[in-house]
Amino acid sequence: MLMGIFAPSRQAYAHCDLFCGVYDPAQARIEAESVLQAANKYHGSDDEVFRSRCIAVKEAQAELVKHHLSVLWTDFFKPHHLEQFPQLHDLFWNAIKAAGDAKKSTDPAVAEDLVAKIEGIAEVFWQTAESANVGLYPPS
Repeated sequence: MLMGIFAPSRQAYAHCDLFCGVYDPAQARIEAESVLQAANKYHGSDDEVFRSRCIAVKEAQAELVKHHLSVLWTDFFKPHHLEQFPQLHDLFWNAIKAAGDAKKSTDPAVAEDLVAKIEGIAEVFWQTAESANVGLYPPS
């Protein structure tokens, strides 16, 4: 009985401890663009220390891509989106795998593929009714 008194009157679901209601594939896109630029800078330098830093930055940014995509996939998209966009799981699966590939590679083409896969997710995201209320950077 005592637990019933302290039970919350309603539940909130969020991707962080403070429900912000902000979801946007732009977060993953920015990190993926950083992966691409780090790969390009790696190939544009013969300084081994700088190249090592490029790899470290690229790997960290690729890990952030995986995080942002996972949050978008699991917290924003709901079952009714899967009905509307049956390719959604494959889009995310392939994009998160591409982030892992970009993390392991210094080939800019691998990073470009990651950016393209995120664009595919963004296209679906902006077609949802909910994106109007939570997205920050709608396509122009």
